[in-house]
Amino acid sequence: MKERLNSLFTKTRLQILFFAAYVIVTAASLYFADTSVISFLLLLLSILILYFLNLGNKIKWIIGIVILGGLLPFAASHGAAYQSYMEVATFVGIYVAMALGLNIVVGFAGLLDLGFVAFFAVGAYTYGIFATAQASQFMPFGKYPLSGESFWIFILIGCFVAALFGVLLGIPVLRVKGDYLAIVTLGFGEIIRIVFNNLDKPVNITNGAMGLSSITPPEIFGIKLMYPNQFYYVVLAIVIFVIFIVRNLEHSKLGRAWKAVRENEIAAQAMGIPLVKTKLTAFAIGASFSGMMGVVFAAKQTFVDPTSFTLLESTNILVMVLLGGMGSIPGVILGAAVVTILNLQVLTEVTNWLNTLSSSGVFNIPDALSPVKMQRFIFGGLLILIALYRSKGLLPAKNRTYNPEKLMENEVPESKVVLVANEKIESVNGR
Repeated sequence: MKERLNSLFTKTRLQILFFAAYVIVTAASLYFADTSVISFLLLLLSILILYFLNLGNKIKWIIGIVILGGLLPFAASHGAAYQSYMEVATFVGIYVAMALGLNIVVGFAGLLDLGFVAFFAVGAYTYGIFATAQASQFMPFGKYPLSGESFWIFILIGCFVAALFGVLLGIPVLRVKGDYLAIVTLGFGEIIRIVFNNLDKPVNITNGAMGLSSITPPEIFGIKLMYPNQFYYVVLAIVIFVIFIVRNLEHSKLGRAWKAVRENEIAAQAMGIPLVKTKLTAFAIGASFSGMMGVVFAAKQTFVDPTSFTLLESTNILVMVLLGGMGSIPGVILGAAVVTILNLQVLTEVTNWLNTLSSSGVFNIPDALSPVKMQRFIFGGLLILIALYRSKGLLPAKNRTYNPEKLMENEVPESKVVLVANEKIESVNGR
């Protein structure tokens, strides 16, 4: 036994040493290279490696925050592409938070939602209307635009407004399931976009197709946040908060109720789970995260219009959840990061590289097969390959199971009752 513990300790120590060396080398290469996309991606990969290390969760969180909050911005600050790297990292955080919100609806509760970007739009317009002079068009009182300090309040306001819209969506769609639910939510997302596109008459609220421009950037202690590296820390703080909330919800009584509804609504209702309340809570909480990031998106871009909230955006967020693994928090984070980095950086860099080779005469690419036009095709092909060989996602969800023999030995507290459903054993507190 002692030899086994010593071997395990030695193995863990070697893992830590190799991981530390990997992080130092990638950070140094990113710092000293003028533009090194590969070094930037390898440094981000260290977070995935950290997830698989045999360390405690608290230690992993501390190391991860140090890498993302300190080492990554510092290493990228030396190169000419610093703002570009921070831009990509910021968008990764925005989509991670939204994907985690959709994961509550799709992954935990099993409710297919194809109009999730509507809540993102609600949050963006909630801040955009009051952070520009647009509010003075229909509100005779008050001085607009509001100051940048109001941004921090609007994060909460956008959260609650989006949650309200989530409940309004959930009420009429509770009677439909499966494909019909997907069609109804798809319609809801398109309705929201069309309403914002046409809500410039008879009262001009959203400025219609022209959108809202010159949105007031956030302020903190009198300093305006105008650069991607500044927004990066705001997004990082929100993402950490969202992960903490979702992790606690997953293993709570409500989280187990969502999973019970996902597996079998009739069995869940027979066990006393209120279907209406459970589904509405999933819609509301999932939408609230998207509303928060909508506020951040509007403040960062300083411009919003209906074209930013199309069906394609909803599809992208759903792909992130499916690619990472429905119901898996680490998987959804990985899926959101992979899809965002592929779209914003990797495929763009490959396209620019191939265009450079083509313009230099190394080889000629037909116009119909231009990398710019084939970018979506390449992205779709990669998704198909991953779906074929990792059908349950990159990091599938792991359900907690209990050994029946241990249950007979009274190793589970008496305050828990065990439910047996679909050949899986789950514990439910308070039953």
